[in-house]
Amino acid sequence: MLASARLGGCTKSITTEDTEFPEEETQATMEFIGHFRRLTAVQRNTFIACFLGWSLDAFDFFILTFCVSAIAAQFQARISAVLGAVFLTLAFRPVGAFLFGMMADRFGRRPTLMVDIIAYSAFELASAFAPSLKAFLITRALFGIAMGGEWGVGAALAFETLPAEGRGFFSGVLQEGYAVGYLMAALAYGTAFRFVGWRGMFVIGALPALLVIYIRTKVDESPAWAQGRVSRKVQTGVSKGVLTFLGTFAFLVVLMFAFNSFSHGSQDLYPTFLQKDHKFTPQTVGLIAIIANIGALLGGILFGTWSETIGRRKAIVIAALLSIPVIPLWAYSHSVPMLALGGFLMQFMVQGAWGVIPAHLNELSPPAVRGTFPGFAYQLGNFFSSWNGVKQARLAEQRYGGVFAPVLAWTVLLVASLVAVVTWSGRERRGADLSNTK
Repeated sequence: MLASARLGGCTKSITTEDTEFPEEETQATMEFIGHFRRLTAVQRNTFIACFLGWSLDAFDFFILTFCVSAIAAQFQARISAVLGAVFLTLAFRPVGAFLFGMMADRFGRRPTLMVDIIAYSAFELASAFAPSLKAFLITRALFGIAMGGEWGVGAALAFETLPAEGRGFFSGVLQEGYAVGYLMAALAYGTAFRFVGWRGMFVIGALPALLVIYIRTKVDESPAWAQGRVSRKVQTGVSKGVLTFLGTFAFLVVLMFAFNSFSHGSQDLYPTFLQKDHKFTPQTVGLIAIIANIGALLGGILFGTWSETIGRRKAIVIAALLSIPVIPLWAYSHSVPMLALGGFLMQFMVQGAWGVIPAHLNELSPPAVRGTFPGFAYQLGNFFSSWNGVKQARLAEQRYGGVFAPVLAWTVLLVASLVAVVTWSGRERRGADLSNTK
């Protein structure tokens, strides 16, 4: 059947046969593919490498969140004590952002990214052989240093290589490497945990080291860094860059405190909540996490792309505030389908807001220290929010008899509101030139 509509003097025919795809869906698919087809081979390879670096970094981190209960049983410790490993990972990330960021500004984005990936893979493997909880906590602190370096270096390499056109779209896709990492961890937990246990999960987490081969053979150095390196003899100091733009730096740290509280507050304890409050099996927990992270992936891409039209701040605020009505479904449902739906919608909004961040932070950062500035601000915000998981667990243990639902609900209500307020109070530089480092 054909239907006609006259819009602005033009007649448009729309096919309504059941066997054909809706026009809007086809156009969206073509637009998605078109963004990648417009890239050169070098730009595509660089983006893929940075996306995978962040995905596998997140994969290694989230393996821990799925194994908290098993590790607590192994070492005969409380859940809150094991969550100290999450705290240490987050708390030491600023150290990595600073160290690897300085390396990236001095020696280049590409070699620094390779060193960083090898480091976080090695410390992930070391975690598998920890003989005690104390040793495990040490390996997670070292992992945190390596994890903290990846985001800033990878984002700088990506956005200094990609064209300005479609930056919001690529920001959304790049950030959702985090969701893809969570998705891979959920798949690994749901399928492999019963065979290999928690130690085997951390052995699997060492596989990202193989990505270095791809970067070594397929990825070029950031053209912006290469040009800046040739044109100036003295590298701008990180401390000078921070002091010169202290107001911007402080704002970004507060913003990233809010954002990291938003994501980790809604993600890190959720598998434990499903295990303890609902007594779900690893397979069910993994399934719900997979569905939630499909929502995260879609939300990040949608809001990241939408931010090109409506602005970075407005896209973030809308996504953050829309997470609040989802809280009852996400935290207080009782059936697997409803919890999965709640998880999908919650992470759609949480990562929808996050999807704007890679572009937003790089646009707000001073060019000469772009390898360090956004990543260091990001990870300092992470540091200030790093106790959240431990505090959530202790509140559940001490105030709610070990029930996690009310703690999760209050966390999202408070931090979603904080994200919206802080974001709206700042500024944006949508479309800023990222083609130089001077």
